Amino acid sequence: MPEPTRIRIDGLRDYLEALSKAVFQPGMSWKVVDAKWPGIKEAFHDFDVESVADMGESDLDELTNDTRVIRNRRKLEAVVHNARRMIELDREFGGFQKYLRSHDDFPAVVKDLRKNFKFLGDTGCYFFMHVVGEEVPPHEEWMASRRK
Repeated sequence: MPEPTRIRIDGLRDYLEALSKAVFQPGMSWKVVDAKWPGIKEAFHDFDVESVADMGESDLDELTNDTRVIRNRRKLEAVVHNARRMIELDREFGGFQKYLRSHDDFPAVVKDLRKNFKFLGDTGCYFFMHVVGEEVPPHEEWMASRRK
């Protein structure tokens, strides 16, 4: 896996998009996810967090038949759940970045992200934290630690 590119965060939409990419990636080629990304972004209202959080069962039913997206029902459900949880944490901590930075170290934030968000593993957490510009262990060091 190449080191992911960092993005500039302008709000919850950017956090949700980065988190969702981490959700769709497991078990998929990066090329497939990247090729499908414009359709996924469109299907999820350009990752407007409130719009995604408002999506219901009928919306998810439609998405499971939508060829623009990766039609894994559990991953689609995870994006909606994660949007809802992101809104809650943003409100609880007075900002999502404050939530991310409320942990003592990288392992603690990974543990909490995995507890709060669906379909997010260790690699997805690393990807997400790196992409949104939060402090992570050096990429090569972290990748080497995963091979143990």
